[in-house]
Amino acid sequence: MSKKPCTAVVLSAGQGRRMGTSVQKQYIQLDGKEIICHTLETFQQSSVIDDIVLVVGKNQEEYCQKELVEKYHFTKVQKIVVGGEERYHSVFNGLREITHQGYVFIHDGARPFVSEEIMQRAYDAVCRFGACVVGMPVKDTVKIADKETFISETPNRSFVWQVQTPQVFQIDMVKEAYEKMMKSGYTQATDDAMVVEKMLGKKVKLVEGSYENIKITTPEDLDIAKIFLMRKHHD
Repeated sequence: MSKKPCTAVVLSAGQGRRMGTSVQKQYIQLDGKEIICHTLETFQQSSVIDDIVLVVGKNQEEYCQKELVEKYHFTKVQKIVVGGEERYHSVFNGLREITHQGYVFIHDGARPFVSEEIMQRAYDAVCRFGACVVGMPVKDTVKIADKETFISETPNRSFVWQVQTPQVFQIDMVKEAYEKMMKSGYTQATDDAMVVEKMLGKKVKLVEGSYENIKITTPEDLDIAKIFLMRKHHD
């Protein structure tokens, strides 16, 4: 069976307020390169991904074209588009740029440790199930709180996963789900799987990612990322 075309929509439009820096988190230097560059590098080198749509903040298109795409020769970045107010607006803007009938890998730009192995597993799963998300089983016991922050429930840990990206879908399916959501006015979706689940009633397969596939959101995450990179260099 021949491989279907795969586009990565890489989200780099977030403000990153929790990082507490004047620079947006995706442009913070990590081992001499912007975080987003480490992320794009993996997609650039991947045998799974054919092209990339980079979603950036308002007025950042020219900077990203010159200082990221041209500087680091990210030839797979075919389009740079402006994101929206919320994450789901940014995803929708990215999806509209895809014209083929294959698959889309929606990925957070601030997750620089995505690997080729993760992408291969996700590709195999999306070919079988049409929709999958990368994640890992939680290590800690999770509690569900009520409105007064008392424990209301303790779910069975063996069924609880921490979801990551990429989240991978058959193009037509995820486009239909997002179009329905935009028309419906629903604003509670916190990830792409939720959009597909809520709008289409579609089951989404969980695929093993990695505990290293962290999203760099806080200064502590940056410290952990530096350790992961040091370990990578020593391998």
